[in-house]
Amino acid sequence: MNHNWLRAIHNELRINHIKIPILFFLFLFLVHWSLVTAVSAEEIKSGAAVVMDAETGSILYAKNPDLRVMPASTTKLMTALVVIERANLSDVVTVSRKAEYSSATKIGLKKGDNVTIETLLNAALIKSANDAAVALAEGVAGSEEEFVSLMNRKAIDLGLNNTRFINPNGLPGAGQYITAYDLAEIMRQVIKYPLLKQILGTRLAEISTEEGKTILVKNTNHLLWSDGELIGGKTGYTRQARHCFVSAGACETGTVIVALLGTPNRSLLWKETGDLMALGKRVQRNPEEPVVYHAKSDYDASKVRNASYTKKIKEKKIRKKKKILVS
Repeated sequence: MNHNWLRAIHNELRINHIKIPILFFLFLFLVHWSLVTAVSAEEIKSGAAVVMDAETGSILYAKNPDLRVMPASTTKLMTALVVIERANLSDVVTVSRKAEYSSATKIGLKKGDNVTIETLLNAALIKSANDAAVALAEGVAGSEEEFVSLMNRKAIDLGLNNTRFINPNGLPGAGQYITAYDLAEIMRQVIKYPLLKQILGTRLAEISTEEGKTILVKNTNHLLWSDGELIGGKTGYTRQARHCFVSAGACETGTVIVALLGTPNRSLLWKETGDLMALGKRVQRNPEEPVVYHAKSDYDASKVRNASYTKKIKEKKIRKKKKILVS
């Protein structure tokens, strides 16, 4: 008998014996990886969501990205963007009666208080103060109405054709809407400004009026206390908008932006942000075409169209709609 032939068979069997378990576990890993990605995406309960690569603006995941819904206090990101492009941070604003009597949430500014633009930005973005947002609008544009025109003009300049504002703070009212895609893009622009990026990542701050009145403000973004990679974010809530949040997180592959609109409760808001942030980082590490879901939604803020359910589809990019002019 040929001993070399027997030895070759034995070695081949031994190699295959090793290969089979390795291939089996590799197969299980790949199946598990795909299921983790799919399940985490399909289980998102927020009405609309977008995960975006901050550097390129490409979509990593989306659910109802073009569904128009109420923006709530995420509106203040556009307010901050217009302010920082048009005002000097050291300029002093005198608070009006209209700003004083803004609906909550607010920091208690009184008519006649003198506050710098930078201080008001801190109040609006950290505490989500509505009185500070109105004071910023009046201080920069002379009136709230004129400032809102600047906000809508800025949205059009950025190509955000599914966004319209009616005030600088996001308080409820007819004729305002935003999409998860547009909100993610606004955050992408905001974090290009070091000061705004710093403010959004601030947990606690002590702010003062020029008269010496001091106010301690705490960030409404609870993830700042638990997620070390979070750059910052902006919350929002009204009864119709439900819970909203847009955030940016850093990782070894870059920066990921997650925008959520119409989330049922605050706890779920934090959980889904974490889940989608992790999903975005995985997709960044393993480039693939984005997964876009279109699911049922119980409302569309502008009544432009009704969302319908389809199975998940892959799209290479989000198609831009024709511009919608606003007055």
